[in-house]
Amino acid sequence: MNKPLGKGLAALIVDRPKIFPKQGLNIEYIDVAHIKSNTYQPRENFSQEPLDELAASIKEKGILQPLMLRKTDKGYELIAGERRLRAAKMLKIAQVPAIIKDADNKDSLVLSIIENVQRQQLNAIEEAHAFKRLINDFGLSQEDVGKSVGKDRSTVANTLRLLNLSQEIQDQVSKGKISMGHARALLGLADTKDQLEFFEKILKSALSVRELEVLIQESPKRQRASRVQPSKHKAKDPHVAAVEEQLQHKIGTKIRINANKKNKGTITIEFYNLEDLERIVDILKK
Repeated sequence: MNKPLGKGLAALIVDRPKIFPKQGLNIEYIDVAHIKSNTYQPRENFSQEPLDELAASIKEKGILQPLMLRKTDKGYELIAGERRLRAAKMLKIAQVPAIIKDADNKDSLVLSIIENVQRQQLNAIEEAHAFKRLINDFGLSQEDVGKSVGKDRSTVANTLRLLNLSQEIQDQVSKGKISMGHARALLGLADTKDQLEFFEKILKSALSVRELEVLIQESPKRQRASRVQPSKHKAKDPHVAAVEEQLQHKIGTKIRINANKKNKGTITIEFYNLEDLERIVDILKK
């Protein structure tokens, strides 16, 4: 065996626990050369600097979270852990710890989305493309997508609407130049030229989402024809809905906030199994 690259890697490569201590899952050590990237990887951008930092961490401490793979006729295909796999290749690590899942193409995409959402590694546009792929390639409804990834149907619908923006604005959302809140506000403008005009105002004046919403609300260019018909159910307070969505993005699961007129209420957090519950508890303890 080649000399290990660091103390953490020595422990990783030589001492091979059959059980991952935290999750109690069976771990196999798979040759990196036998793993191909995920065909359904939802993440589109991988910045080099964070990847270098991850490689440095792995060199020091080892791979603390196993990759998730599925078996193929020619070896293994990655489901989740693209950054860890890339970092391992950078360090010329021969084998990596992995959990082998029995997953079809749809499951592979769903699991990859969930893992990236839980780690907050997908931007809003990447999420939108992933949701669209689940709908177009696998025939899922928006409701089905929401159930699969632990989000409300309305959240899925609002995320998909971002793909109605011009490509230039989508690119800026992906790069973090403007927030999802800014992007959703721009959807109130029907014409692409108007969207770009207000987009320039965001950059020039460093407009907050609220300031942008007020400007669009007062603008004659505001989209009026496509107003949503009144719902039979009482609409949720927009501030409560915004907090609900923020929590769902942070924790990576479906969350319900029910507030009454006295500003009291409850928060309901869903989990899908004991491992998911443990993950959520770990996040809340931080």
